[in-house]
Amino acid sequence: MPPSSRQPEERRDLEACVALLRAGSKSFAMASLLLPRPLREATAPVYAFCRVADDAIDAPDRAAGALASLSRRLDLIVRRSPLGHPVDRALARVMADHSLPREPFDALLEGFAWDVEGRRYETLADLGGYAARVAGTVGVIMTQLMSERQPHVLARACDLGVAMQLTNIARDVGEDARAGRVYLPLEWLDRANLGVSQIAQMPAASAPVRELVERLLTEADALYGRADSGIALLPRRCRPAIRSARLIYSDLHRVIRARGHDTVGARAHVSGMRKLALVARAFLTHPEPGSDAFAPPLEQASFLCRSAAHA
Repeated sequence: MPPSSRQPEERRDLEACVALLRAGSKSFAMASLLLPRPLREATAPVYAFCRVADDAIDAPDRAAGALASLSRRLDLIVRRSPLGHPVDRALARVMADHSLPREPFDALLEGFAWDVEGRRYETLADLGGYAARVAGTVGVIMTQLMSERQPHVLARACDLGVAMQLTNIARDVGEDARAGRVYLPLEWLDRANLGVSQIAQMPAASAPVRELVERLLTEADALYGRADSGIALLPRRCRPAIRSARLIYSDLHRVIRARGHDTVGARAHVSGMRKLALVARAFLTHPEPGSDAFAPPLEQASFLCRSAAHA
């Protein structure tokens, strides 16, 4: 809907969602500015709901109740009878206008539920199931907003979301350990004779932790490479934004490696000037679909691709 034809309430709801986007993720906000305006405005309520949901479960003593409340809110959003909250109203409009299925949103909330219960992941494949829910879902929803629902393109969108989540986990090893959380596969930790409490007490990453961080970055690198083939298949006007997000996120790997893989003693960041350079690169480079464009989805993300393709 053109901005000039929006009702005042709709404009206010959208502005509230955009404010959440800008406050919650500078990298995503910068990349989203490159999207065509209608898509940018459809993206903001989706991100805002994710942000609201993530914030709601931050208080451990209220997290279970918050999840139940979020599920009820989603029920009302899907029925187009949202609560009187700007994010809910805006998302209800976006879901109706773009025929978005609820399955990715349910999967997102399931991933948050795993966080609330403190679930840990034995293998990399198990961790991939979590990453598919909390990040692959966003890739699928974004791809649907671009009116692209081919299974192989959705599979590459999941690859990108999972890669970004693995980057997050690698960057936050120390921060997570100090909060009693662990996302590194338990079998990796066992083989390295590492415990979460040990990591939490380290002033800087030990050699075994650094090796595990590099291992996770390598896994993410492979997924970023596969995702590039999917970005090349998106509508032309959408590619710079998604490629910018991909380049900015994966550039954290450069920072982490330059610091000797220490993500216990410090948290990696990409500078504002570097982000601008990466945005320029996204406009100037035009990758072609590679041989892995039609590769099957990650097994842990296949349910998302099926639900989205048949929506």
